[in-house]
Amino acid sequence: MKLWKYILGILAFIGGIIALSSTSRKKSKKEFDDKVKTNKEKIKTVQVETRKIEKDKKETQIQISKAKEKTSNTKKQAKNTDSTKKTVDSFEKKYRKKA
Repeated sequence: MKLWKYILGILAFIGGIIALSSTSRKKSKKEFDDKVKTNKEKIKTVQVETRKIEKDKKETQIQISKAKEKTSNTKKQAKNTDSTKKTVDSFEKKYRKKA
């Protein structure tokens, strides 16, 4: 009779270990699933932010190109001042710089 009790005790012990190991696997799987969900949510938020940044980037590029056009137009309209500098220098030599 004692032998049966020991065998039954060993089987119960082994069954308990198996039961505990199966519950820990379920917990680890739940934790893994939770981490996957949070990572997916983070990915979605990052994607939304990148879309906004891409739109802003396009808008700023358009503004930069408009500013370049304006500066090129104003440079075209500006006159060359080399000849006026020469005439001012010659005037100063003739009339102003005499001591």
